[in-house]
Amino acid sequence: MNPANVKKFFSTLRAKNPEPRSELEYTNPYTLLVAVVLSAQATDIGVNKATKELFKTIDTPQKMVALGLDKLKTHIKTIGLFNTKAKNVIALSEKLIYEYDGKIPNTRDELVKLPGVGRKTANVVLNVAFGQPTMAVDTHIFRVSNRTSLAPGKTPEAVEEKLLKVVPTEFAMHAHHWLILHGRYICKARTPLCAECPVYDQCAYKAKTA
Repeated sequence: MNPANVKKFFSTLRAKNPEPRSELEYTNPYTLLVAVVLSAQATDIGVNKATKELFKTIDTPQKMVALGLDKLKTHIKTIGLFNTKAKNVIALSEKLIYEYDGKIPNTRDELVKLPGVGRKTANVVLNVAFGQPTMAVDTHIFRVSNRTSLAPGKTPEAVEEKLLKVVPTEFAMHAHHWLILHGRYICKARTPLCAECPVYDQCAYKAKTA
């Protein structure tokens, strides 16, 4: 996609949604981190249902550790891989307490040292909690970037690197949210809603339909 089309692509998405927000529900950087960890291979809706009651009282690493593994599991048992995720949440909470004074680090290198936190999760936290213009490449962004030819790549890391190069600075802060939402609701995996697509003219997808 040429620079002019890239700019028009994001200008159009911005016009439709000037201030995009994560669909995960959270109360502070810590609960955001927990929610993102829980969202791996799960839907935001499912995570929000599971954490609605949890986050009313558990909003710090100290409170999470005090809650304990078994009680945490009862809150998140409807989420896929909840046993492993619960162990990671308790472990990362302990690490935050003992190594970071209970605070969330604001660098990717430090975040990925936490149990259950990969590059994508770290990028989400850096963007949403700390206002850093990162590109958290999930399955939606990977698909949209390749399908439209916005930032084609064979791996999430390659797509992330390409996005960081091609997305104009003025759109960098919200770009990953626009792409996630576009992939989630319009540019769907099996049946993209091309007739409803606001960036149809900029899209290079060969199989797109009018």
